Amino acid sequence: MSAVPKDIKIIGAPSQGLFGATLGFFIGFAAVALFGTTAAKVKDLIGLSPLAVGFLVAMPSLSGSLLRIPFAAWVDTVGGRKPFLVLLGISIAGMAGLTSVMFLLYPGGLTPAYTPLIFFLGLLSGCGIATFSVGTGQVSYWFPKSRQGGALGTYAGVGNLAPGIFSFLLPLVLGWLGMAGAYLVWLIFLVIGTVLYYFLGRNAPYFQFRANGINREQAVAAAKTYGQEMFPSGMIKESLLISARTWKTWPLVAIYFTTFGGFMALTSWLPTYWKSFLAVPVVTAGLFTALYSILASLMRVVGGKIADRLGGERTILLALVVTLIGSLMMVISASVGLSLTAVIVLAVGMGVSNAAVFKLVPQEVPRAVGGASGWVGGLGAFGGFTLPPLLGAIVAGQGQPGYANGFLLFVLLGLLSFGLAILLARTHTAEPKPMSTPQKLMEEQHAAGHPNAS
Repeated sequence: MSAVPKDIKIIGAPSQGLFGATLGFFIGFAAVALFGTTAAKVKDLIGLSPLAVGFLVAMPSLSGSLLRIPFAAWVDTVGGRKPFLVLLGISIAGMAGLTSVMFLLYPGGLTPAYTPLIFFLGLLSGCGIATFSVGTGQVSYWFPKSRQGGALGTYAGVGNLAPGIFSFLLPLVLGWLGMAGAYLVWLIFLVIGTVLYYFLGRNAPYFQFRANGINREQAVAAAKTYGQEMFPSGMIKESLLISARTWKTWPLVAIYFTTFGGFMALTSWLPTYWKSFLAVPVVTAGLFTALYSILASLMRVVGGKIADRLGGERTILLALVVTLIGSLMMVISASVGLSLTAVIVLAVGMGVSNAAVFKLVPQEVPRAVGGASGWVGGLGAFGGFTLPPLLGAIVAGQGQPGYANGFLLFVLLGLLSFGLAILLARTHTAEPKPMSTPQKLMEEQHAAGHPNAS
């Protein structure tokens, strides 16, 4: 086997790979809050029912969840950079369309006839949400297993801040620049962020070697000298099949459906809940929603570190108990104070659990991290699309009490997830010992007389 050509230089380091992926995800994930704050205005103009409002706010989550599956698996063949740019490019197209609609039609020309168009453009804009599973694979390949909990927690936690920040800023910008101006600002942000990712996003060493024409065996050997521990199994289909045949993928999907799908659903549904159930002003509703979203995101950073210490299964069990408590509080609440407290409790439980789930993905499915990330991130995030319409349907059937009773959905999902977490804990897979650092590896090679040691 010939050596890797010396003129091939690896660009980046784990910290740079983490920064680039986090930036790309932050940009794309903001679309979770796309319609949450503006739903009331759109509802009044085109006469949407509570169920239709649920579908409206959830529409970006549909593409943002289902596209995670193929795009995450694509990471296993080309790295994360190309999938990131494709998804962000489609999201730009959707935002450009929405901005044009708002400039040309809002408010007088926005009639019910344009409802399918708005839903479709929301679908396109939500493609950026799918960058989550792309970045998960990208970060996982950069970092050793012993550091993945903290790295993935930081990646997802910081990226998850975007919906909360936009839930707070969008009402303010709406009051300042109007609907069209607010969407134009969002479009500019998306374009600038995508350009920044183009220059800053970096693939792990293995993918850089492969992009330079190095065969798989040589690329793996060379990437190991840079500290890379995990390598893809092969093609997209193979990655998806391997992860699908690993039974532990599916409990992780269900748990993530509850906590991350629930997080996405609440980020889009809470503005409606605050305004319609508790008569909270629009700006205050945005602030309360931002508090929930940002706290859940920050707890994801903390959750990754907790999972590194306690293990993913124990962390999930503790977090689900907290989530169940918050859900029950929302069911019985009829006041702003209790609901705000309950939302904070939910943010803590869901945020920590979300980090712990992805601590387990590379541990339980090491041969197909991209495929597993796609199934877990995609089908799990599908809760962001399915739950808001269900919450809307409960309101449509029960009236005002339905806003509180809808949280029984989270109680049921939490109990199911708790049972699955116990199953995972009882069938725990021990993590392999951490690989030597590049410097230590070189020292070991030198001591053993390895020809590549220097």
